[in-house]
Amino acid sequence: MEINYDEQLLLSKRVDVNNEQIIVSQVLRIAVYDEFKAYETYSKVIEKFGYVQPFVSIKEAEAVHYAALIPLLKKYNVEVPINNWTEKIEIPNTYIECCELGVASEINNISMYDDLLSYVKEEDVKDVLFKLQAASYNNHLPSFRNCVLNSYTTEDNSGFNQEDIMQKFGEYQMFLDDIMAGNIDQNKLTEIFSKLNMSMISGAALGSAAIAFLNNYASNKNNKE
Repeated sequence: MEINYDEQLLLSKRVDVNNEQIIVSQVLRIAVYDEFKAYETYSKVIEKFGYVQPFVSIKEAEAVHYAALIPLLKKYNVEVPINNWTEKIEIPNTYIECCELGVASEINNISMYDDLLSYVKEEDVKDVLFKLQAASYNNHLPSFRNCVLNSYTTEDNSGFNQEDIMQKFGEYQMFLDDIMAGNIDQNKLTEIFSKLNMSMISGAALGSAAIAFLNNYASNKNNKE
C-alpha cells in the first residue's frame, strides 16, 4: 500500500503550525484526503449491502466534494494526496451500524472543517470549505441521523424488548437533536452516554467523534470571543 509522505498529518485532520508544510497545503491535503475516505467508506457500504440510501446519494455528493477541492490544490501547487483508503476501511456487519458510522464520520468531518477554517486566509479556499462543511451539517448528518432513528423502529433488535428499544430510541434521538442544534456541553454528553446501551448503539466511535466535535467547537468559540 502506498503511503503519503504526510500520512500522520492527514490522519490527524488538524493543522500543525510546526509542520514544514505551508498551511494552505496542509488544509487542502487534509480536506481532500478526508473526502476520499468518505467516498471510499460509503462505496464499501454499497458493495456490502447493495444500493441502499442514504449511502448512494451521499457517495455521489462526496465525489462532488473532492472534485471541488482538486482545482484549489492545482491553483496553489499542492500535490493531491494518494487515495489509499480502500485497503484501510472496514465496514460494520449491520446496516444500522453503518448508519451510525455515517453519523460519526460526518460529525468528525464538521469538526475537521472547523479546525481548517480557523487557519485559512485564502478567500476562495474559505468559500469552498464553508460550503463543504455546510453540506455535511445540513444534508449528510441529518440523512444518517434519520437512517439510525428509522432503523430503531423497523429492525429486529434481538435481545431487547419493545419498551427498551423505544426508550433507547428516544434517548438517541434527543442526543442527535442536541448535537444538530449545537446546544449540548461536555457534562450533558457524558450523561447521555452513561444512559445509552452501547451493545445496542455502536457508540464508541460516535462518542469520541462527538466529544472531539464539541471540544473543538468550544475551543474555536473561545478563540473568537
